[in-house]
Amino acid sequence: MTVADYQPPSWLRNAHVQSVLGSSLLRRRHGERSLAALGAVHTDHIVDAGDGVRLQGVHSAMPDTPTRGLVLLLHGWEGSVDSSYMRLTAVELLRAGFEVFRLNFRDHGGTHHLNEGLFHSNRIDEVVRAATEVARRFPGHPMAVAGYSLGGNFALRLALRAPDAGLQLAHVAAVCPVLDPASTMDSMEHGLPLYLWYFERKWRGSLARKRELFPQTHAFDDNVLGLRMRPLTQWMVERHTDFGTLERYFDGYSIAGDRLSALQVPASILMAEDDPVIPVDTFRVLRLPNGARLEISPWGGHCGFLQSARLDGFAERWIARRVLEAID
Repeated sequence: MTVADYQPPSWLRNAHVQSVLGSSLLRRRHGERSLAALGAVHTDHIVDAGDGVRLQGVHSAMPDTPTRGLVLLLHGWEGSVDSSYMRLTAVELLRAGFEVFRLNFRDHGGTHHLNEGLFHSNRIDEVVRAATEVARRFPGHPMAVAGYSLGGNFALRLALRAPDAGLQLAHVAAVCPVLDPASTMDSMEHGLPLYLWYFERKWRGSLARKRELFPQTHAFDDNVLGLRMRPLTQWMVERHTDFGTLERYFDGYSIAGDRLSALQVPASILMAEDDPVIPVDTFRVLRLPNGARLEISPWGGHCGFLQSARLDGFAERWIARRVLEAID
């Protein structure tokens, strides 16, 4: 299976149609029903991520079925383990014989109460420790990791750190990963306003929930919540990180240029030429090791890759195939 196999009908070859339908309520319901119909057993877990940090996730497995391995799934910014692409990817992996662990990042999926500090995109250490703990809880089988958008960025950084963390990964797969955060911010500010509005609305809701739970720590007023994306990010960086400036913060989680060249874990990256959120140009100058493979599709939007009116996605099948090939 390659991107040449992804041939959506003409009405699905619009980037905005792909992106909007991909995160729509219709697709969310499709993911919920598809996963429920599979008959898998789902178990909630609180994972110790070190330094008092707790992250929540869901382990899924088919009953009375031998497993090929375990796949850790990471969602995008302001997504969750219940996002449609997370559920539908879990469906494809479970059908292929894998167990799946869907991990919520800090402050995602209604887990704001678990940690006092705010989520930000440089919190890779806790994700590495959480992945190590997940591997400890489910030993004896190969492990892979896959992620979408910011989750794809985290997945690739996790793979970079895996050898030093003593974490053995058979493969890492990333769909439309954020490579250069600064260029992604520029793209959203100069693109269709819908995407900036969507992420601003979701983030403001998350920050308001954090303030409600920890009013003494997060005593910001509504003027802060009214800031646009760039100044709101600047506010967060200055008050809740040690980076000091927006430039250093963005550089802290950038994986652009040659930063992935040290990857020791075999990797697959899927990107859409027409992604309206993440600039495809950053992928054309990406320097990857021999064990990594980049595929760019003419269509797909941002993490859409829808194939038909049923709202099934190519990306979910692509992840399952890449992991299956690596494990086998």
